[in-house]
Amino acid sequence: MDYKSNIIVERLPKHIAIIMDGNGRWAKKQGLLRVRGHEKGTKAVRETVEGCAELGVENLTLYAFSTENWNRPKLEVQTLMKLLVSSLKEEIKTLQDNKIKLQAIGCINNLPSKARKELNEVIEKTAHNDHMTLTLALSYGSREELTHVVKVISEKVKNNIIDSESIDESTINKHLYTQNLPDVDIMIRTSGEQRISNFLLWQMAYAELYFTDVLWPDFRKDNLFEAIYEYQKRERRFGKTSEQL
Repeated sequence: MDYKSNIIVERLPKHIAIIMDGNGRWAKKQGLLRVRGHEKGTKAVRETVEGCAELGVENLTLYAFSTENWNRPKLEVQTLMKLLVSSLKEEIKTLQDNKIKLQAIGCINNLPSKARKELNEVIEKTAHNDHMTLTLALSYGSREELTHVVKVISEKVKNNIIDSESIDESTINKHLYTQNLPDVDIMIRTSGEQRISNFLLWQMAYAELYFTDVLWPDFRKDNLFEAIYEYQKRERRFGKTSEQL
């Protein structure tokens, strides 16, 4: 089926979030080291970013490295950091050609200095692009983010910058790492796992969840288009009844 031609442009999700899972299992199936799976996964990233740009998706967030990923074998972590640097260098042309702005969320200061430097350079170079925003979640964990929000708001209440009685959802939204992004419309997770894994918990409150058995290194544009096609078939009620929509 040609999923792309069946997608209704007027009903595109404004924000797609993806958990890129299955790199290690892909490598194991090929009889390769886990790190080879991560290397192959960079093509899936390129295909996904280009696919979103082709359709006109405004926001794409990729779960690139979680706070828990620091507990992985040292070699794998080092390889992931090197891949981050090399990928940013290689993909700058794709970002510029498609007018994609890059940003990052998470504990960025925990990244190695070389990775931080390359990341910041690409963020600066693409800052004025306005076709799409690509967000990399790096050293990111949603619970850490929410803890950070509570601390910042508490400090502002303490210093009489914010009145505790005025705190509502919009207050929290303004203090999230994703404060410039809309809520997630659809979260895609590859490899058959069906968990959220501490990813954008607040932002995904009403997101549609889409799980596929495809391992991340094998994920291509048509897999993305299929996910969006399936998303558009769903009825999003946000607590209302079908009759109220």
